[in-house]
Amino acid sequence: MVQGLSILTNTGALTALEQLTRTNKKLNTTQLRITTGLKVTGPKDDAATYAIAQRLRGDIAGTNAVKIALSNGEATVNVAISAGKAIADLLTEMKAKIVQANQAGLDSASRTALNNDFKALRDQVESIVATAAFNDKNLIEFSATNLLVLSTVDGSTITVSAQKFDTSTLTLATLDLLTSAGASTALSSIETAITRVADGLANLGSAAKRIDVQTDFTTSLVNILTEGLGNLVDADLAEESAKLQSLQIQQQLGVQSLAIANAAPQTILSLFGG
Repeated sequence: MVQGLSILTNTGALTALEQLTRTNKKLNTTQLRITTGLKVTGPKDDAATYAIAQRLRGDIAGTNAVKIALSNGEATVNVAISAGKAIADLLTEMKAKIVQANQAGLDSASRTALNNDFKALRDQVESIVATAAFNDKNLIEFSATNLLVLSTVDGSTITVSAQKFDTSTLTLATLDLLTSAGASTALSSIETAITRVADGLANLGSAAKRIDVQTDFTTSLVNILTEGLGNLVDADLAEESAKLQSLQIQQQLGVQSLAIANAAPQTILSLFGG
């Protein structure tokens, strides 16, 4: 059936307007994807994908929190190890002073000088112990407690045992080299202290290695989760750019079609020409 001409109902204009509205809607969607870089910005776009993406975002946030905790734990242990190595070097120097003080027939002035050097080295040990803290956690002081490092999102932890390197724990606090007997006692104590610090450093090193391995795994896990999230919600900008150009052309054609359709009723005037 042929559609008659009417000044009240312009079917062609209505059709053109409907098509232009659809094109504009698609164009807005494409522009939003290019602007945000996302093809799924909310549940309206794709409810199921959005729900999965939100869970992944939660997993990524939790895993990043674990990564931060591991980094803090690693730094705390590394500070303790660095301090322990410095203390081990000082104990070696202290042993040298003790061995010198154990010489038979050592004069009083020399023994006093060696004792002063020994005390200075011991004070340096205490100074290092007092400053070996990170984030208010000191693993080698007299009152040190174990460090629990968060390692997984479910709350699992890596336990780092405290290693007390203070002079009291190492039984060096009351030693002196002013007598031959004192020097002999000091030699036994320094040997024990050197062994204890070496064992403590080995324990700290093992803990640091565990934290390092867990950190590497956690970093990889964050990357995998982030990649998975991107695959779900990221827009293909090359595809969206091509689609944008196509829709812009369609929009221009739609505007022209609407203009042509709106001009059609003008032909009615020609019917009433003189």
